[in-house]
Amino acid sequence: MRPALMLSVAALALAVPAIAQRTMPTTSVAVDPAVAKARDAALKDDVAWDVLEGLTTEVGPRLAATEAEARARAWAVVKLKALGFKNVHIETYTMPVWVRGVETAEVVGPYPQKLTLAALGRSGATPPEGITAPVVYFPTFNDLLAAPDGSLTGKIAFVSNQMKAAQDGSGYGAFGAARFIGPNVAAKKGAAAIVIRSIGSDKGRWPHTGGTNWTPGVTPIPAAALSVADAEQLERIFKRTDKVTLKLVLTPKTMPDAESGNVVAEVPGTDPSAGVIVIGGHLDSWDIGTGAIDDGAGVAITTAAAKRLLDGPRPRRTIRVVWFGAEEPGGYGGEAYAKAHANEKFALASESDFGADNVWRFNVNLPDSAKAVGDRLGAALAPLGIVRGKDPAGGGTDVEPILKFGWPSITLGQDGTRYFDWHHTPEDTLDKIDRDQLRQNVAVWTTMLWIVANAPENWEKVTPKGG
Repeated sequence: MRPALMLSVAALALAVPAIAQRTMPTTSVAVDPAVAKARDAALKDDVAWDVLEGLTTEVGPRLAATEAEARARAWAVVKLKALGFKNVHIETYTMPVWVRGVETAEVVGPYPQKLTLAALGRSGATPPEGITAPVVYFPTFNDLLAAPDGSLTGKIAFVSNQMKAAQDGSGYGAFGAARFIGPNVAAKKGAAAIVIRSIGSDKGRWPHTGGTNWTPGVTPIPAAALSVADAEQLERIFKRTDKVTLKLVLTPKTMPDAESGNVVAEVPGTDPSAGVIVIGGHLDSWDIGTGAIDDGAGVAITTAAAKRLLDGPRPRRTIRVVWFGAEEPGGYGGEAYAKAHANEKFALASESDFGADNVWRFNVNLPDSAKAVGDRLGAALAPLGIVRGKDPAGGGTDVEPILKFGWPSITLGQDGTRYFDWHHTPEDTLDKIDRDQLRQNVAVWTTMLWIVANAPENWEKVTPKGG
Protein backbone atom coordinates (compact mmCIF):
# COMPACT_ATOMS: atom_id res chain seq x y z
CA MET A 1 0.00 0.00 0.00
CA ARG A 2 1.37 3.39 -0.94
CA PRO A 3 1.83 6.03 1.77
CA ALA A 4 -1.26 8.08 2.45
CA LEU A 5 -1.38 11.18 0.30
CA MET A 6 -1.62 14.68 1.72
CA LEU A 7 -5.01 16.20 1.09
CA SER A 8 -3.66 19.44 -0.30
CA VAL A 9 -3.78 20.08 -4.04
CA ALA A 10 -0.06 20.80 -4.13
CA ALA A 11 0.88 17.50 -2.53
CA LEU A 12 -1.38 15.58 -4.87
CA ALA A 13 0.37 17.19 -7.82
CA LEU A 14 3.71 15.96 -6.48
CA ALA A 15 2.38 12.41 -6.35
CA VAL A 16 2.02 12.27 -10.14
CA PRO A 17 4.80 10.46 -12.06
CA ALA A 18 7.63 12.71 -13.21
CA ILE A 19 6.98 12.08 -16.87
CA ALA A 20 3.42 13.31 -16.46
CA GLN A 21 4.63 16.52 -14.85
CA ARG A 22 7.17 17.16 -17.62
CA THR A 23 4.47 16.87 -20.27
CA MET A 24 1.82 18.91 -18.44
CA PRO A 25 0.62 21.62 -20.82
CA THR A 26 0.31 25.20 -19.71
CA THR A 27 -3.07 26.81 -20.07
CA SER A 28 -4.47 30.31 -19.86
CA VAL A 29 -8.04 29.16 -19.28
CA ALA A 30 -9.46 30.55 -16.06
CA VAL A 31 -10.87 28.10 -13.53
CA ASP A 32 -14.33 28.90 -12.22
CA PRO A 33 -13.98 29.50 -8.46
CA ALA A 34 -17.07 27.34 -7.86
CA VAL A 35 -15.38 24.44 -9.68
CA ALA A 36 -12.15 24.86 -7.73
CA LYS A 37 -14.08 24.97 -4.46
CA ALA A 38 -16.03 21.80 -5.32
CA ARG A 39 -12.83 20.04 -6.42
CA ASP A 40 -10.91 20.89 -3.27
CA ALA A 41 -13.81 20.03 -0.96
CA ALA A 42 -14.09 16.60 -2.58
CA LEU A 43 -10.53 15.81 -1.46
CA LYS A 44 -12.06 15.27 1.98
CA ASP A 45 -14.89 13.05 0.73
CA ASP A 46 -16.05 10.11 2.86
CA VAL A 47 -19.11 9.07 0.83
CA ALA A 48 -17.12 6.89 -1.57
CA TRP A 49 -15.49 4.96 1.26
CA ASP A 50 -18.85 4.54 2.99
CA VAL A 51 -20.43 3.11 -0.17
CA LEU A 52 -17.48 0.85 -0.93
CA GLU A 53 -17.06 -0.41 2.63
CA GLY A 54 -20.78 -1.13 2.93
CA LEU A 55 -21.06 -2.92 -0.40
CA THR A 56 -18.06 -5.18 0.14
CA THR A 57 -18.94 -5.89 3.77
CA GLU A 58 -22.71 -6.28 3.68
CA VAL A 59 -22.95 -7.99 0.28
CA GLY A 60 -19.48 -9.29 -0.55
CA PRO A 61 -18.91 -11.15 -3.84
CA ARG A 62 -21.57 -10.41 -6.48
CA LEU A 63 -21.49 -12.97 -9.29
CA ALA A 64 -23.74 -11.89 -12.15
CA ALA A 65 -27.35 -13.10 -12.24
CA THR A 66 -27.04 -14.93 -8.92
CA GLU A 67 -28.78 -14.36 -5.61
CA ALA A 68 -25.74 -12.37 -4.46
CA GLU A 69 -26.07 -9.87 -7.29
CA ALA A 70 -29.79 -9.56 -6.55
CA ARG A 71 -28.95 -8.70 -2.94
CA ALA A 72 -26.48 -6.13 -4.21
CA ARG A 73 -29.16 -4.46 -6.32
CA ALA A 74 -31.52 -4.29 -3.36
CA TRP A 75 -28.71 -2.88 -1.21
CA ALA A 76 -27.93 -0.29 -3.87
CA VAL A 77 -31.51 0.95 -4.05
CA VAL A 78 -31.64 1.48 -0.29
CA LYS A 79 -28.24 3.21 -0.27
CA LEU A 80 -28.94 5.52 -3.20
CA LYS A 81 -32.28 6.59 -1.77
CA ALA A 82 -30.68 7.24 1.59
CA LEU A 83 -28.11 9.46 -0.13
CA GLY A 84 -30.95 11.50 -1.60
CA PHE A 85 -30.81 10.50 -5.25
CA LYS A 86 -33.98 10.80 -7.29
CA ASN A 87 -35.76 8.32 -9.58
CA VAL A 88 -33.92 5.36 -8.05
CA HIS A 89 -35.00 2.13 -9.74
CA ILE A 90 -33.84 -1.19 -11.21
CA GLU A 91 -33.98 -2.03 -14.91
CA THR A 92 -33.90 -5.81 -15.30
CA TYR A 93 -33.03 -8.25 -18.07
CA THR A 94 -32.29 -11.97 -18.26
CA MET A 95 -29.06 -13.73 -19.16
CA PRO A 96 -27.25 -17.08 -18.90
CA VAL A 97 -25.80 -17.93 -15.50
CA TRP A 98 -22.38 -19.52 -15.04
CA VAL A 99 -21.40 -20.78 -11.59
CA ARG A 100 -18.12 -22.14 -10.30
CA GLY A 101 -17.70 -25.73 -9.13
CA VAL A 102 -14.81 -27.86 -7.88
CA GLU A 103 -11.44 -26.75 -9.28
CA THR A 104 -8.25 -28.68 -8.59
CA ALA A 105 -5.10 -29.50 -10.51
CA GLU A 106 -2.09 -31.63 -9.81
CA VAL A 107 0.99 -32.73 -11.65
CA VAL A 108 0.79 -36.52 -11.84
CA GLY A 109 4.26 -36.95 -13.26
CA PRO A 110 7.15 -36.65 -13.31
CA TYR A 111 7.13 -34.51 -10.16
CA PRO A 112 3.79 -35.00 -8.38
CA GLN A 113 2.42 -31.86 -6.70
CA LYS A 114 -0.72 -29.79 -6.43
CA LEU A 115 -1.27 -26.55 -8.33
CA THR A 116 -3.51 -23.58 -7.56
CA LEU A 117 -5.96 -22.44 -10.23
CA ALA A 118 -9.38 -20.94 -10.92
CA ALA A 119 -11.82 -21.77 -13.70
CA LEU A 120 -12.39 -19.09 -16.31
CA GLY A 121 -15.89 -17.73 -16.75
CA ARG A 122 -17.92 -19.80 -19.25
CA SER A 123 -15.41 -22.66 -18.94
CA GLY A 124 -16.57 -26.11 -19.87
CA ALA A 125 -16.45 -28.90 -17.31
CA THR A 126 -14.50 -32.09 -16.82
CA PRO A 127 -16.27 -35.24 -15.64
CA PRO A 128 -16.67 -35.25 -11.84
CA GLU A 129 -13.63 -37.48 -11.54
CA GLY A 130 -11.60 -35.12 -13.71
CA ILE A 131 -9.32 -35.80 -16.65
CA THR A 132 -5.70 -36.92 -16.69
CA ALA A 133 -3.75 -36.11 -19.84
CA PRO A 134 -0.34 -35.09 -21.17
CA VAL A 135 0.41 -31.36 -21.27
CA VAL A 136 1.69 -29.42 -24.27
CA TYR A 137 3.60 -26.27 -23.31
CA PHE A 138 3.26 -23.03 -25.28
CA PRO A 139 5.48 -20.19 -23.97
CA THR A 140 3.29 -17.59 -25.72
CA PHE A 141 -0.18 -17.27 -27.14
CA ASN A 142 1.31 -16.96 -30.62
CA ASP A 143 2.90 -20.39 -30.15
CA LEU A 144 -0.57 -21.81 -29.52
CA LEU A 145 -1.89 -20.09 -32.65
CA ALA A 146 0.89 -21.72 -34.67
CA ALA A 147 0.13 -25.26 -33.46
CA PRO A 148 -1.22 -27.49 -36.26
CA ASP A 149 -4.92 -28.31 -36.25
CA GLY A 150 -5.56 -31.60 -34.49
CA SER A 151 -2.19 -31.56 -32.75
CA LEU A 152 -3.76 -31.17 -29.30
CA THR A 153 -6.28 -33.99 -29.50
CA GLY A 154 -6.52 -35.67 -26.09
CA LYS A 155 -4.03 -33.24 -24.53
CA ILE A 156 -4.06 -30.31 -22.14
CA ALA A 157 -2.67 -27.05 -23.52
CA PHE A 158 -0.60 -24.83 -21.22
CA VAL A 159 -0.03 -21.21 -22.31
CA SER A 160 2.34 -19.15 -20.18
CA ASN A 161 2.75 -15.65 -21.57
CA GLN A 162 3.84 -13.17 -18.89
CA MET A 163 1.91 -9.93 -18.44
CA LYS A 164 3.82 -6.78 -17.53
CA ALA A 165 2.53 -4.02 -15.28
CA ALA A 166 1.97 -0.61 -16.86
CA GLN A 167 0.55 2.68 -15.65
CA ASP A 168 -2.03 2.69 -18.43
CA GLY A 169 -2.87 -1.01 -18.11
CA SER A 170 -1.73 -1.73 -21.66
CA GLY A 171 -0.26 -5.09 -20.65
CA TYR A 172 -3.78 -6.45 -20.20
CA GLY A 173 -4.60 -5.92 -23.83
CA ALA A 174 -1.22 -7.15 -25.00
CA PHE A 175 -1.28 -10.45 -23.09
CA GLY A 176 -4.97 -10.97 -22.34
CA ALA A 177 -5.69 -12.81 -25.59
CA ALA A 178 -4.45 -16.00 -23.95
CA ARG A 179 -7.53 -15.80 -21.72
CA PHE A 180 -9.99 -13.99 -23.97
CA ILE A 181 -9.73 -16.40 -26.91
CA GLY A 182 -6.99 -18.89 -26.02
CA PRO A 183 -9.41 -21.60 -24.84
CA ASN A 184 -11.43 -21.23 -28.05
CA VAL A 185 -8.26 -21.63 -30.12
CA ALA A 186 -7.17 -24.68 -28.13
CA ALA A 187 -10.61 -26.28 -28.47
CA LYS A 188 -10.53 -25.86 -32.25
CA LYS A 189 -7.15 -27.61 -32.31
CA GLY A 190 -8.58 -30.58 -30.42
CA ALA A 191 -7.43 -29.90 -26.84
CA ALA A 192 -9.18 -31.73 -24.04
CA ALA A 193 -8.58 -28.73 -21.73
CA ILE A 194 -6.41 -25.65 -21.31
CA VAL A 195 -4.63 -23.95 -18.43
CA ILE A 196 -3.04 -20.53 -18.79
CA ARG A 197 -0.73 -18.41 -16.72
CA SER A 198 -2.97 -15.90 -14.94
CA ILE A 199 -3.30 -12.57 -16.70
CA GLY A 200 -1.83 -10.61 -13.83
CA SER A 201 1.30 -8.71 -12.84
CA ASP A 202 1.79 -10.30 -9.41
CA LYS A 203 4.12 -13.07 -8.32
CA GLY A 204 1.81 -14.67 -5.79
CA ARG A 205 -0.16 -17.88 -5.57
CA TRP A 206 -3.66 -16.49 -6.09
CA PRO A 207 -5.11 -17.20 -9.53
CA HIS A 208 -6.79 -14.54 -11.69
CA THR A 209 -10.13 -15.63 -13.10
CA GLY A 210 -12.02 -13.80 -15.86
CA GLY A 211 -14.27 -14.53 -18.79
CA THR A 212 -13.38 -16.39 -21.94
CA ASN A 213 -15.21 -16.39 -25.26
CA TRP A 214 -16.42 -19.21 -27.48
CA THR A 215 -17.32 -18.82 -31.14
CA PRO A 216 -20.54 -20.43 -32.41
CA GLY A 217 -20.12 -24.14 -33.02
CA VAL A 218 -17.19 -24.56 -30.61
CA THR A 219 -17.96 -26.73 -27.59
CA PRO A 220 -16.43 -25.16 -24.46
CA ILE A 221 -13.59 -27.17 -22.98
CA PRO A 222 -12.39 -27.01 -19.36
CA ALA A 223 -10.37 -23.80 -19.05
CA ALA A 224 -8.59 -22.38 -16.03
CA ALA A 225 -5.90 -19.92 -14.97
CA LEU A 226 -2.98 -21.09 -12.87
CA SER A 227 -1.58 -18.72 -10.28
CA VAL A 228 1.51 -16.95 -11.59
CA ALA A 229 3.70 -18.82 -9.10
CA ASP A 230 2.35 -22.21 -10.16
CA ALA A 231 2.61 -21.38 -13.85
CA GLU A 232 6.27 -20.58 -13.27
CA GLN A 233 6.62 -23.86 -11.37
CA LEU A 234 5.15 -25.72 -14.33
CA GLU A 235 7.58 -23.90 -16.65
CA ARG A 236 10.49 -25.10 -14.52
CA ILE A 237 9.24 -28.65 -14.76
CA PHE A 238 9.14 -28.34 -18.55
CA LYS A 239 12.76 -27.18 -18.52
CA ARG A 240 13.60 -30.62 -17.15
CA THR A 241 11.28 -32.74 -19.30
CA ASP A 242 8.62 -32.45 -21.96
CA LYS A 243 6.75 -35.45 -20.52
CA VAL A 244 4.36 -33.83 -18.08
CA THR A 245 0.98 -35.25 -17.09
CA LEU A 246 -1.70 -33.22 -15.35
CA LYS A 247 -4.90 -34.19 -13.58
CA LEU A 248 -7.56 -31.52 -13.82
CA VAL A 249 -10.95 -31.32 -12.10
CA LEU A 250 -13.23 -28.43 -13.11
CA THR A 251 -16.98 -28.73 -12.58
CA PRO A 252 -18.59 -25.35 -13.35
CA LYS A 253 -22.17 -25.25 -14.60
CA THR A 254 -24.16 -23.08 -16.97
CA MET A 255 -27.58 -22.66 -15.44
CA PRO A 256 -30.91 -21.60 -16.99
CA ASP A 257 -31.27 -17.91 -17.74
CA ALA A 258 -31.88 -15.72 -14.69
CA GLU A 259 -32.43 -12.08 -13.86
CA SER A 260 -29.78 -9.41 -13.65
CA GLY A 261 -30.26 -5.66 -13.77
CA ASN A 262 -28.93 -2.12 -13.72
CA VAL A 263 -29.55 0.15 -10.75
CA VAL A 264 -30.26 3.73 -11.86
CA ALA A 265 -30.35 6.98 -9.88
CA GLU A 266 -30.42 10.63 -10.88
CA VAL A 267 -29.39 14.15 -10.02
CA PRO A 268 -32.14 16.05 -11.89
CA GLY A 269 -31.06 18.90 -14.13
CA THR A 270 -32.86 22.08 -15.09
CA ASP A 271 -32.65 21.72 -18.88
CA PRO A 272 -33.93 18.42 -20.33
CA SER A 273 -32.97 19.52 -23.84
CA ALA A 274 -29.27 19.64 -22.93
CA GLY A 275 -28.93 15.85 -22.70
CA VAL A 276 -28.22 13.39 -19.90
CA ILE A 277 -24.78 12.65 -18.46
CA VAL A 278 -24.41 8.91 -17.79
CA ILE A 279 -21.71 7.80 -15.36
CA GLY A 280 -21.10 4.74 -13.23
CA GLY A 281 -19.35 1.43 -12.84
CA HIS A 282 -20.39 -2.19 -12.60
CA LEU A 283 -22.09 -3.68 -9.57
CA ASP A 284 -21.27 -7.34 -10.23
CA SER A 285 -17.95 -8.95 -9.41
CA TRP A 286 -16.27 -12.29 -9.74
CA ASP A 287 -17.08 -14.66 -6.92
CA ILE A 288 -13.59 -15.31 -5.56
CA GLY A 289 -13.05 -11.80 -4.12
CA THR A 290 -15.27 -9.06 -2.73
CA GLY A 291 -14.99 -6.83 -5.79
CA ALA A 292 -13.43 -3.82 -4.06
CA ILE A 293 -11.18 -2.63 -6.89
CA ASP A 294 -13.30 -4.30 -9.59
CA ASP A 295 -15.61 -2.52 -9.47
CA GLY A 296 -16.98 -1.48 -6.11
CA ALA A 297 -14.56 1.44 -6.30
CA GLY A 298 -16.01 2.60 -9.60
CA VAL A 299 -19.60 2.74 -8.41
CA ALA A 300 -18.47 4.38 -5.16
CA ILE A 301 -16.37 7.07 -6.87
CA THR A 302 -19.00 8.06 -9.41
CA THR A 303 -21.80 7.98 -6.85
CA ALA A 304 -19.86 10.15 -4.40
CA ALA A 305 -19.06 12.69 -7.12
CA ALA A 306 -22.69 12.86 -8.26
CA LYS A 307 -23.78 13.25 -4.63
CA ARG A 308 -21.67 16.40 -4.40
CA LEU A 309 -23.65 17.97 -7.23
CA LEU A 310 -26.88 16.64 -5.75
CA ASP A 311 -26.11 18.62 -2.59
CA GLY A 312 -25.13 21.78 -4.47
CA PRO A 313 -26.88 24.10 -6.89
CA ARG A 314 -29.05 22.15 -9.30
CA PRO A 315 -26.99 21.46 -12.46
CA ARG A 316 -28.14 22.29 -15.96
CA ARG A 317 -27.86 18.70 -17.18
CA THR A 318 -29.29 15.65 -15.46
CA ILE A 319 -26.61 13.33 -14.11
CA ARG A 320 -27.61 9.69 -14.20
CA VAL A 321 -25.61 7.24 -12.09
CA VAL A 322 -25.85 3.64 -13.29
CA TRP A 323 -24.59 0.67 -11.31
CA PHE A 324 -24.38 -1.71 -14.26
CA GLY A 325 -25.07 -5.40 -13.76
CA ALA A 326 -23.31 -8.37 -15.34
CA GLU A 327 -20.27 -6.63 -16.79
CA GLU A 328 -17.86 -9.45 -16.00
CA PRO A 329 -19.53 -12.24 -17.99
CA GLY A 330 -19.83 -10.15 -21.13
CA GLY A 331 -21.23 -6.65 -20.65
CA TYR A 332 -24.89 -7.63 -20.47
CA GLY A 333 -25.79 -4.59 -18.37
CA GLY A 334 -24.27 -2.08 -20.75
CA GLU A 335 -25.92 -3.67 -23.76
CA ALA A 336 -29.30 -3.78 -22.02
CA TYR A 337 -29.02 -0.16 -20.95
CA ALA A 338 -28.10 1.09 -24.42
CA LYS A 339 -30.99 -0.85 -25.96
CA ALA A 340 -33.50 0.45 -23.43
CA HIS A 341 -32.36 4.08 -23.85
CA ALA A 342 -31.55 4.10 -27.56
CA ASN A 343 -33.86 7.05 -28.27
CA GLU A 344 -32.54 9.25 -25.49
CA LYS A 345 -30.17 12.20 -25.90
CA PHE A 346 -26.88 11.95 -24.00
CA ALA A 347 -24.46 14.77 -23.39
CA LEU A 348 -21.73 12.40 -22.19
CA ALA A 349 -21.09 8.81 -21.13
CA SER A 350 -18.18 7.83 -18.89
CA GLU A 351 -17.34 5.03 -16.46
CA SER A 352 -14.88 4.22 -13.70
CA ASP A 353 -13.64 0.63 -13.85
CA PHE A 354 -9.92 0.55 -13.11
CA GLY A 355 -9.58 0.49 -9.36
CA ALA A 356 -9.09 3.51 -7.12
CA ASP A 357 -5.51 4.68 -7.53
CA ASN A 358 -4.87 8.28 -8.59
CA VAL A 359 -6.21 9.64 -11.84
CA TRP A 360 -3.16 10.84 -13.78
CA ARG A 361 -4.48 11.53 -17.29
CA PHE A 362 -7.72 12.42 -19.01
CA ASN A 363 -8.86 12.13 -22.62
CA VAL A 364 -11.87 13.59 -24.35
CA ASN A 365 -13.95 12.77 -27.39
CA LEU A 366 -16.06 15.89 -27.74
CA PRO A 367 -17.43 17.68 -30.80
CA ASP A 368 -15.88 20.98 -31.85
CA SER A 369 -18.83 22.81 -30.35
CA ALA A 370 -17.75 21.52 -26.93
CA LYS A 371 -14.02 22.18 -27.31
CA ALA A 372 -14.13 24.75 -24.51
CA VAL A 373 -15.40 22.05 -22.12
CA GLY A 374 -12.20 20.05 -22.56
CA ASP A 375 -10.08 23.15 -22.14
CA ARG A 376 -11.85 24.12 -18.92
CA LEU A 377 -11.43 20.58 -17.62
CA GLY A 378 -7.71 20.64 -18.35
CA ALA A 379 -7.27 23.87 -16.43
CA ALA A 380 -9.28 22.64 -13.45
CA LEU A 381 -7.47 19.29 -13.23
CA ALA A 382 -3.94 20.63 -13.70
CA PRO A 383 -3.50 21.50 -9.98
CA LEU A 384 -4.07 17.80 -9.24
CA GLY A 385 -1.14 16.92 -11.50
CA ILE A 386 -3.38 15.48 -14.22
CA VAL A 387 -2.37 15.80 -17.85
CA ARG A 388 -4.47 15.73 -21.00
CA GLY A 389 -3.85 12.80 -23.30
CA LYS A 390 -3.48 13.19 -27.05
CA ASP A 391 -5.80 10.34 -28.09
CA PRO A 392 -9.58 10.58 -28.24
CA ALA A 393 -11.38 9.14 -25.24
CA GLY A 394 -12.70 5.64 -25.54
CA GLY A 395 -15.24 4.05 -23.29
CA GLY A 396 -15.40 0.84 -21.35
CA THR A 397 -17.48 -2.30 -21.43
CA ASP A 398 -20.51 -0.66 -19.85
CA VAL A 399 -20.69 2.63 -21.76
CA GLU A 400 -19.27 1.48 -25.08
CA PRO A 401 -22.72 0.43 -26.36
CA ILE A 402 -23.92 4.01 -25.77
CA LEU A 403 -20.85 5.51 -27.41
CA LYS A 404 -21.47 3.46 -30.54
CA PHE A 405 -24.39 5.79 -31.19
CA GLY A 406 -21.89 8.65 -31.40
CA TRP A 407 -22.33 10.29 -28.02
CA PRO A 408 -19.35 12.17 -26.50
CA SER A 409 -17.08 10.68 -23.85
CA ILE A 410 -14.42 11.63 -21.34
CA THR A 411 -12.00 9.09 -19.88
CA LEU A 412 -10.44 9.77 -16.48
CA GLY A 413 -7.47 7.43 -16.51
CA GLN A 414 -6.32 5.92 -13.23
CA ASP A 415 -2.86 4.63 -12.43
CA GLY A 416 -2.99 0.91 -13.18
CA THR A 417 0.47 -0.05 -11.93
CA ARG A 418 -0.92 -2.02 -8.96
CA TYR A 419 -4.29 -2.95 -10.41
CA PHE A 420 -3.39 -6.24 -12.07
CA ASP A 421 -1.69 -7.57 -8.96
CA TRP A 422 -5.19 -8.22 -7.57
CA HIS A 423 -7.56 -8.02 -10.54
CA HIS A 424 -10.02 -10.99 -10.59
CA THR A 425 -8.34 -12.69 -7.62
CA PRO A 426 -9.31 -13.59 -4.04
CA GLU A 427 -7.15 -10.58 -3.10
CA ASP A 428 -9.63 -8.08 -4.57
CA THR A 429 -10.61 -6.85 -1.12
CA LEU A 430 -11.14 -3.55 0.67
CA ASP A 431 -7.65 -3.39 2.17
CA LYS A 432 -6.26 -2.70 -1.32
CA ILE A 433 -7.98 0.69 -1.40
CA ASP A 434 -5.97 3.76 -0.41
CA ARG A 435 -8.54 6.16 1.06
CA ASP A 436 -6.72 9.34 -0.01
CA GLN A 437 -6.34 8.11 -3.57
CA LEU A 438 -10.03 7.21 -3.52
CA ARG A 439 -10.75 10.81 -2.50
CA GLN A 440 -8.58 12.11 -5.33
CA ASN A 441 -10.74 10.14 -7.75
CA VAL A 442 -13.87 11.70 -6.28
CA ALA A 443 -12.34 15.16 -6.65
CA VAL A 444 -11.52 14.51 -10.30
CA TRP A 445 -14.98 13.16 -11.09
CA THR A 446 -16.62 16.01 -9.20
CA THR A 447 -14.64 18.49 -11.27
CA MET A 448 -15.57 16.81 -14.53
CA LEU A 449 -19.24 16.57 -13.64
CA TRP A 450 -19.45 20.17 -12.47
CA ILE A 451 -17.91 21.46 -15.70
CA VAL A 452 -19.88 19.25 -18.08
CA ALA A 453 -23.20 19.40 -16.25
CA ASN A 454 -23.15 23.20 -16.11
CA ALA A 455 -21.53 23.94 -19.46
CA PRO A 456 -23.47 26.66 -21.32
CA GLU A 457 -22.57 25.19 -24.70
CA ASN A 458 -24.95 22.91 -26.56
CA TRP A 459 -23.61 19.98 -28.55
CA GLU A 460 -24.76 16.89 -30.37
CA LYS A 461 -23.06 13.64 -31.36
CA VAL A 462 -19.48 13.07 -32.40
CA THR A 463 -18.14 10.70 -35.00
CA PRO A 464 -17.14 7.62 -32.97
CA LYS A 465 -13.37 7.39 -33.00
CA GLY A 466 -12.73 4.51 -30.60
CA GLY A 467 -9.45 4.63 -28.70
